[in-house]
Amino acid sequence: MRKNMFKTTALALLCGFGLIAQDKGTTSKEVGEIVTYLTSDELQGRDTGSEGLEKAAVYIENIFKENKVAPYFDTYRDTFEVEGQETYNVVGYLKGNDKKLAKELVIIGAHFDHIGKGKEHNGDVIANGANDNAAGSAAVITLAKYFAKTKSNKRSVLFVLFGAEEKGLLGSKHLAQVLKEKQADLYTMINFEMIGVALNNQPHKAYITGFEESNMAKKLNEYSGENLIGFLPKAKEYQLFKRSDNYPFYKAFHVPCQTISTFDFTNYKYYHHVDDEAENLDFNFMADLINDCVPAIEKVFNTTEKEIKLNKK
Repeated sequence: MRKNMFKTTALALLCGFGLIAQDKGTTSKEVGEIVTYLTSDELQGRDTGSEGLEKAAVYIENIFKENKVAPYFDTYRDTFEVEGQETYNVVGYLKGNDKKLAKELVIIGAHFDHIGKGKEHNGDVIANGANDNAAGSAAVITLAKYFAKTKSNKRSVLFVLFGAEEKGLLGSKHLAQVLKEKQADLYTMINFEMIGVALNNQPHKAYITGFEESNMAKKLNEYSGENLIGFLPKAKEYQLFKRSDNYPFYKAFHVPCQTISTFDFTNYKYYHHVDDEAENLDFNFMADLINDCVPAIEKVFNTTEKEIKLNKK
């Protein structure tokens, strides 16, 4: 439940007075606005099949429409059922601008659902899901806006907000199967999960799950020109590669599909907790990370060859 809006308001004022850098793809103000809406009590924790998830989906669809991000299907909804309830992924599409490379597909994704209610704490039962995963959703939404504006993608791109991740990766499993049946030429999938706060005591800004599965981290660092993505031993220990929406695409297509995250098990104590609130995130850090990912992702969209490859085992 919303406790205070001081941090969000302060960041908005700083951005308004030009005291926070706004020269790249997104700003802390923009990120904060997205996260603040997705975590509002009005959305009641964005549980699968809920009215709150529907409001979140409409919000995302409206941003896609305003920024000329097209629907991939007849609508933005990729609909499926979970335990008799209808739910959906929200899927935006930017067609590639190169005749040959446009036949290839890149997915940029994050789940936008959460668990709805959590264990009561200080009278609060709404699990607003800020770091998990309004944070990752904000990355996908702002990246979609950026690339819709620049039109700098030679490959075609799906910007996907997955539903029913919290029910067992069901949204990503469904879309992976749909794309497999369509015989999509999937090059790679980059997923964002829990990027709301900085890593503790690491030389890189984020880590990637399944680090040893491919050369993705190496290539993203090369493309960005900095030490952007690294390895987190805990991610391997807890098998995080298999626990987010990248994994169904890896299973279906056997191409590099991995998740970028900054949750390191020491830097955020509100996982699936009602205090996973917008005011506990660092919007400056999030904006910097997203902006640092832009040149790397742009290169992924545009290299002549598929340079990100699975490692041989």
